[in-house]
Amino acid sequence: MASEATQQMSTGFMVESAESFWSHKESWADLWTSYYTDQEPESLYVATMDDSVLGYLAGCMNTAAMTPSTDEIMQAIIWNYWLLFRPGTAGFLYRGMLDTIRDRQRARGEFIDRRWPAHLHIDLLPVARGTGLGAALMERWLGQLKEVDSPGCHLLTLLENRRALSFFEKMGFRKHGAPTLVSGMRGKGAKGSTSRSWCGARGRIVSPPPGPRGPERRRSLA
Repeated sequence: MASEATQQMSTGFMVESAESFWSHKESWADLWTSYYTDQEPESLYVATMDDSVLGYLAGCMNTAAMTPSTDEIMQAIIWNYWLLFRPGTAGFLYRGMLDTIRDRQRARGEFIDRRWPAHLHIDLLPVARGTGLGAALMERWLGQLKEVDSPGCHLLTLLENRRALSFFEKMGFRKHGAPTLVSGMRGKGAKGSTSRSWCGARGRIVSPPPGPRGPERRRSLA
């Protein structure tokens, strides 16, 4: 269900469709959900309203212990789907290689810090924003971390995504470290986009805003 939800998502880049740089839906879904569906299904939540999938949150309890790692997953997906030779993905991947060479950057790998061992990524369709579903997903995940006494959680987001930054701040997260270029990514009127690690202590949790009212608007998390 989570993989199907990811294929339905059109919010790969700040509420815009990811198809502008990654049009192959099956590989996109595998990239974002395969580890969680295969290795940590208990940390994967799907949000629905009126029986329609509107978003999901995928979490990992310990980034340092991920097997396979994010880099290994990416490499496997590239070769399994022949993405370097597929229109709709090859351009992004080759731009990423060129960006790395041009900027003299090397892949930094996962963010590993024992203060924030867990991580998450979350995505909602535009129609679900402002309904309380995003906060409810976050509350469920942060509550799960509290149950196992996890010291903290981190995530990555684009600095250009102002709405996401505000949301994560409200959920108790704070900026951490210097922003880094996202190789291969292109934003509006910019040569590249930047990301930043955001870290949140387990106890810094706020209540989700009220969702839509009325019996015809049913909200559920699976």
